Amino acid sequence: MKARLILAALCLPWASLYAFEKPIVIWPNGTPAALGTNAKDIPTLTPYLPAKASGAAMLMIPGGSYSGIYEGQAEPFALWLNEQGLTVFVLRYRLGSAGYRYPAQLQDAVEAMFQIRGNAEKWKIDPKRIGVMGFSAGGHLVSTLINRPEDGMILGSDRSVSPRPDLVILCYPVISMITKPHAISRNMLIGDKPCDALVRQTSSELQVKLGLPPVFLWHTMEDKMVPVEHAQLYAAALYKHGVPHELHLYQNGDHGTGLIGTQHPWFADLLFWLKARGFVQ
Repeated sequence: MKARLILAALCLPWASLYAFEKPIVIWPNGTPAALGTNAKDIPTLTPYLPAKASGAAMLMIPGGSYSGIYEGQAEPFALWLNEQGLTVFVLRYRLGSAGYRYPAQLQDAVEAMFQIRGNAEKWKIDPKRIGVMGFSAGGHLVSTLINRPEDGMILGSDRSVSPRPDLVILCYPVISMITKPHAISRNMLIGDKPCDALVRQTSSELQVKLGLPPVFLWHTMEDKMVPVEHAQLYAAALYKHGVPHELHLYQNGDHGTGLIGTQHPWFADLLFWLKARGFVQ
């Protein structure tokens, strides 16, 4: 672990010292409908604490087509947000490749928000400044978190806080299970023969409603894995329902453009947006 942290600091020229916490098991009393007791059956939150905290926090949800967790969209971005003063929690959720179908992944995301907001005092964060950021299939999970959090609620749970984030960042997200769907993500999430109702339920462009938190959404026109239409469909739905949002479409770049180290223009655009919302000073 120590070697990995040193490597991160060397590879990221803007990285400074930060506090890395051990992963937190988000279901300490047992994962709902667990299929086993291995690591793949135990979702976790890994906190990254900034050297100089602003009080704002971000739940980070990496992609991986619902078949894996792409680590390149986890710690490097957590470190970058730490540099901006944000406390970051990386979610490693249950996957379709381990046999879990919708809404297991959403249950993990909802519980993660409960854990973060419910322990805001412990982490010294503002419970009214908690955002969520998702990449690719992780972006789909984020969109379902804000569209249909009720699907991820465990029956009988009594919570005094809301799982609703205060803002949302979607990076080249999977959105639709109908229009140019990403085949692997769709199969891993809802299976190869889903009913029409489930397909619509998990097509985020059809689930937008009034009152969602502000959204920052970006994609590249050359993305060959998740077509840019996904971002466009979601932005159109946000506009239709009066949800505050920004859509940034960049001409060049394939799927995953803008990973840490490339300093793509989206970094500056996002910081400008976060500053306007009081998340970054």
